[in-house]
Formats: sequence, structure tokens, C-alpha cells
Amino acid sequence: MSQATKTIQEINERIRKGTAVILTAEEMVDVVRAKGKSAAAREVDVVTTGTFSPMCSSGMLFNFGQEPPLIKASKVWLGNVPCHAGLAAVDAYLGCTEPSEDDPLNKVHPGRFLYGGGHVIEDLLRGKAVRLKCQAYGTDCYPRRELDKSVTLADLKSAELLNPRNCYQSYNVAVNTGSRVIYTYMGPLKPGMRNANYATAGQLSPLFNDPFLRTIGMGTKIWLGGGTGWVIGAGTQHNPKPQRNERGIPLTASGTLMLKGDMKGMSAKWVRGVSILGYGCSLSVGVGIPIPILDEEMAWFTGVSDADITMPVRDYGHDYPNGVNNVLAQPTFEELKSGEIAVNGQKVRTVPLTSYALSLEIAQELKAKIEKGEFLLTEAQDRIPSK
Repeated sequence: MSQATKTIQEINERIRKGTAVILTAEEMVDVVRAKGKSAAAREVDVVTTGTFSPMCSSGMLFNFGQEPPLIKASKVWLGNVPCHAGLAAVDAYLGCTEPSEDDPLNKVHPGRFLYGGGHVIEDLLRGKAVRLKCQAYGTDCYPRRELDKSVTLADLKSAELLNPRNCYQSYNVAVNTGSRVIYTYMGPLKPGMRNANYATAGQLSPLFNDPFLRTIGMGTKIWLGGGTGWVIGAGTQHNPKPQRNERGIPLTASGTLMLKGDMKGMSAKWVRGVSILGYGCSLSVGVGIPIPILDEEMAWFTGVSDADITMPVRDYGHDYPNGVNNVLAQPTFEELKSGEIAVNGQKVRTVPLTSYALSLEIAQELKAKIEKGEFLLTEAQDRIPSK
């Protein structure tokens, strides 16, 4: 690890004075390429990243408050979507992939959900009222057995976006070598490898810009869903020891983050319910993470370009569902963005699940907040394993 040339405290002082130099990760690529990492480290203080993509391991932890007579809910539904209620009396968790029990599309075509937990979360952020239904077994201190009413986000005593696994550091490119269309969380995949679906925001993606998690850890303040959020640790399925290229970029799916933030400060523009044809429901989440340029090493990392990033192509028609980790190809993100890649000598059309345009808008919005002094950086309170 190279010797630090700046501290986060020094960078924050520059932000307060209005003298800090803030660039998006896209802008940093050109600076490092033109001037080198040493000059970039001297000139730049913060690089902002962003991603807007379906993140299935997301949900809302909420408390709906008490009213007499009191209740200890054992079963909870929001918008006819089942929630987990094995918590305290009026706490529950709504997972974004849980489908509505009365989804009209699912009744006609099982597995083709139209509405689910992610859509309930978006409806609440849009100020809509949703139906809250609770059942309870009744106790001396909590005698009520049923509750049925409409609630808005403002009515909830608290509502936290609590996401166990977000911001994957690299991910699979999904193809289908089979003979029929298959419906996956990566979207519909045509037979004979007629499309390749991929995710992440490439050079804008947070964990590509800090591949060894030097600055991102427990307690890192982030931009989440249009409001303020926090990294609360490693995400589930976090893999600290992937194979990497010479820039430290993982060759397979690896790092993940666990995130939280107060939904009452968020926007439905950046937290949207998703229906994935033939598979189910999800939630697209916007995340922006500032990377402090402490030294030359961090300048070098944040200078990563789409051409430096490769992603593994896997067969979801056979290998993936059977747990076979065979990699068919390793195209660059630049090639994926071009609209076509080569897999085993075959040209395959590529389809992004992540919006690069909205990811860039997030990085730009975070940049503007820092430049105005409205967003300061934080020291990570604990490292997330990375190697």
C-alpha cells in the first residue's frame, strides 16, 4: 500500500472551504490517462461513482406504530404482499422479490409476476396509500388480533431501505446455449445464444473504483435512493478472494455491500419496482459512493476504464442452474457496451440491465452535493475483507 498523501479530514476541510476538486469516475479516466496517477493524486480530492440496477437482495424494514388496542403482529401484508413479521410487535420486513398474493398476471401465467414488494416500496415513495393487513394470536399485553387499514410512508413510524446485498463487484454475463427461451433474473435469454444480458455500470461502478475496499467499509456515508445511506458491512455472498487482473479488477462476481438508509429522504426516481418477465419481481436501486483520493494508488484505481474491466460469460441454459462454473468468454465492459460480443466464435447481441445514463446522473448528482458542501466523507469504522 502506498503512503497516504491526504487524509479524509483534510479532504473534508477542502470541501468546507469550497476548494476541493471533485470528478466523476468517468471524468477521472481521462485525467489519469492524460496526466498519470501522480498528478491525478495531487490534483483530485474525490471521485464519485454511481450505479442504477436491479438489486434483488433489497427490502424495507419498517415499524407501523401502535394504536389501541395494541397488537403483536404475527402475519403482515403490505399491498397484499406478505412481509416477514418474526420481529417485535409492530416491526416487519418487506422483501422486494416477494410477489403479491393476488397478482392478476400470476393467476393466468404462473411465475410471471406483475406486482411485488419492490412495487410496494416504490408506491410508498410516490406518496401512495397501500393496504396494511395484520393478524395476531393475541396476548394479555397485546390483545388485538386483527388490523386492516391504509397507510402512507408518512404514516409509518420508521421505514429503512435495508439491503443485504447490493453493488456487486463484477457479475456474470448471461447467455443461453439451450434450445428454448429461458426466463431468469437476468431477463429472458433466447436460445442459441441470441442475446447476452449483463449488469453493473462499468467504470462508474463503486467497487471497480476501489477494488480492494481501501476506503469503503462499515460506516461509509453514501448516496442511496436519492437520500443519505450507509455501508453497514460486507454484503451476503461477499467473496474477498477472487481471481483478479493486473489492475485488481475481479474476473468473477466477488465483493458486495450491505446498505441502509432512511426511506423518508429518498425518491421514487431512484428506487423503482421491477417486473422481470417469467421470473418475478425486484427493485432497481440507485447507489453513489464517493472515493477519496488519498494517494497515487487510489488515483490509479479510480482511473479504471471500461476497457480495463472484463466480465465472465456463463451459460444459464445449462451450466448455471446445475452449479457448473464454466466461463465461455471474458469480454471487456467496453465490448459489452458496443452492443455485440464474440462467444465461441459467434457474434452475440448484448443487453444491459443497468442504466449507464442514470448511473452517470447519480455520480454527477453526488459530485454536485459535495461541491456545495452538502455531503462530507466519512472514515470507515471497520474494513471489509478484500484479499
